[in-house]
Amino acid sequence: MAPNQNSLPLHERVWRRNTLRRAMDITVLFFLILLLIYRIVSLKNYGVPWLIAFLCELWFTYNWILVISTKWSPAQSKTYPDRLLQRVPELPSVDMFVTTADPVLEPPIITVNTVLSLLAVDYPANKLACYVSDDGCSPITFYSLVEASKFAKLWVPFCKKYDVQVRAPFRYFTDDKAIPNGENGEDLSEFQQEWKTIKDEYEHLCRKIENVVKNSPPFDGDGEFAVFSNTERKNHPTIIKVLWENKEGLSGGLPHLIYVSREKRPKHPHHYKAGAMNVLARVSGVMSNAPYMLNLDCDMFVNDPKIVLHGMCILLDPDAQKEVAFAQCPQYFYDGLKDDPFGNQLVVVFRFMGSGVGGLQGPFNGGTNCFHRRKVIYGLSPPDIENTRNLSENELVRNFGSSREFINTAADALEGTTYSPPHHNLSNSIESANQVAGCGYEYGTGWGSQVGWVYGSTTEDVLTGMKMHTRGWKSANYMSDPPAFMGCARTGGPASMTQQKRWATGLLEILLSKNNPIFGTLFGKLQFRQCLAYLWIFQWGLHAIPEILYAVLPAYCLITNSQLFPKDTGLWIFAAPFVVLHLNSLLEYFETGQSIRAWWNNQRMSRIITMNAWLLGIFSVILKLLRISETVFDVTQKEESNSGDGDNEDAGTFTFNESPVFVPGTTILMVHLIVLVMKLLGLQEPAKNGNGSGPGEVFCSLYLVLCYWPFLKGLFGKGKYGIPSSTLCKAGALAAFFVHLSRRSNY
Repeated sequence: MAPNQNSLPLHERVWRRNTLRRAMDITVLFFLILLLIYRIVSLKNYGVPWLIAFLCELWFTYNWILVISTKWSPAQSKTYPDRLLQRVPELPSVDMFVTTADPVLEPPIITVNTVLSLLAVDYPANKLACYVSDDGCSPITFYSLVEASKFAKLWVPFCKKYDVQVRAPFRYFTDDKAIPNGENGEDLSEFQQEWKTIKDEYEHLCRKIENVVKNSPPFDGDGEFAVFSNTERKNHPTIIKVLWENKEGLSGGLPHLIYVSREKRPKHPHHYKAGAMNVLARVSGVMSNAPYMLNLDCDMFVNDPKIVLHGMCILLDPDAQKEVAFAQCPQYFYDGLKDDPFGNQLVVVFRFMGSGVGGLQGPFNGGTNCFHRRKVIYGLSPPDIENTRNLSENELVRNFGSSREFINTAADALEGTTYSPPHHNLSNSIESANQVAGCGYEYGTGWGSQVGWVYGSTTEDVLTGMKMHTRGWKSANYMSDPPAFMGCARTGGPASMTQQKRWATGLLEILLSKNNPIFGTLFGKLQFRQCLAYLWIFQWGLHAIPEILYAVLPAYCLITNSQLFPKDTGLWIFAAPFVVLHLNSLLEYFETGQSIRAWWNNQRMSRIITMNAWLLGIFSVILKLLRISETVFDVTQKEESNSGDGDNEDAGTFTFNESPVFVPGTTILMVHLIVLVMKLLGLQEPAKNGNGSGPGEVFCSLYLVLCYWPFLKGLFGKGKYGIPSSTLCKAGALAAFFVHLSRRSNY
């Protein structure tokens, strides 16, 4: 008997077989434990370096246990959009958020392409509204969006008429495979004519934006741009403009497009991206109030035009409505440099760790590519769905603020009665939207704590997701083929390091705060293994300490001619976990279709990132805890293309600047170069009790030099490819001090 179509799920969690991975992971753990036992048994025969090495290896073992727990039961979501269309007669509304903060680091043409790809998704246009948050209050960004809204009137119908797959024009017009060739029955001559017209219009749009960016002409002090006169990036009133409104409510038209630049004043904290997201939640609440929200970074365009349908499959599934707070899509990157020279394409991390948390309480909130339930953002917990309770007037004001219009829409959202009137005029809501976007609106409310994106960390996305998990919600991961969204990976040393430093800083802020996941498990509803997964990611910054200690120990032992590793057959106890761990990692890269070169690039970048970017993340948090300075949300450079096809031979070359983030790595490299020369020239101290350094210490030193090969090239490079002289001086002084201190300690 065929199953009832209405009883079939809209989405289901598919478990992946993991036998080989589990066996390899357990093997690594076995050798790590064996190593610890050997250290303990031999501890009395060796000195302080042996004890420090034991403590570092104990940390590595603990971290590996967290990794095993996270990866143990991988799963991902499978959706059925055909069932959704058959079962749901009227699809729900979705508010789409795009955030940008700096027109220089985040060029407007990138934001424009992301917005255009959103406006063209396969979903009823009268059910969509796109809000663009411009935290830079840039008239250039505003101008670009105004022009993009005009181009969208041509682009969106073209995409839907010819079923264009990639709906970001900058990608579509550079991909020959995306051009139909008549095989699908379309009139090729008509298509070619339209294709050329659209391409010419897009190039014209690009030229206009490029001219404005390069020439920065003063905009007229009247008309639409009058509001930008006398504004500063961190000191300006709220600016909200309806760039396009689907007044007729046409499902085949264009979605609403709204520009939002929240009020900023010098003495008012604005909470970086989390504050911008909360403003978007409130502004959209009084204007369209869709029950679901999708948020994207400005550089993550829609790569699958049906992604909103897939997201709704997850959130509208009857079972998921009671337990799934958000659906997260991983970040994939276009034009990735060959062999991932900067180790930031994260293919293996998303494949194995991402699938792993998908089998637990759900994936972390990634800050982009994420579908949310509005009522969950507003603080609703799973028990509240079963036991509905209307909040009192005082509770609504205390949580959501004083805006009467917003309180009414928030109450509707919490009760599940959210709807957008078919002929609602967005312009009528501008006054209310300006009020809720004011910099003082949140004072005395629950925003940033009980309601909305949570404040207190530069990784507000992960913190917000964890708070949802702590309230008992789950999340779902959706890994599609083709990828739902695509972005551009950071290139060069400074951009990669800046991003990693911000991640390490924000994650460590959470770990050392009242939001520690251990508290969420003890006093909330955060599941134990989900807590372990959060601990794994939150302690990234702390990992720098044992990693650096373990990196300098071989150098210290070579200087003092002391022993860190045994010289006899006991050396295999240390070699075995090293070999098996690297073999296990290599197999993961092969499984994801990557090369040995990509594996090695990620191995060395893992060392570089941990001992440099993550270390500075620790310093940033320490300065915050000591109230010396606050942590800063560093915006990273976004680029339209990395020339991944090899057009630029220097694209994969490591670059440097005068940032202190490069000092630790340069110091470590110099130290190991010095000790290798000392070993080669026989300048070591005499060994005590016959426990001198041996091949193990030399191998570790050589291995670290290989890991820091980009820094070694930087010692002799010029311009941005060379390490600045100021960094060399600082690192040289630190290296000399370390060598001197090591020799003194041996007396």
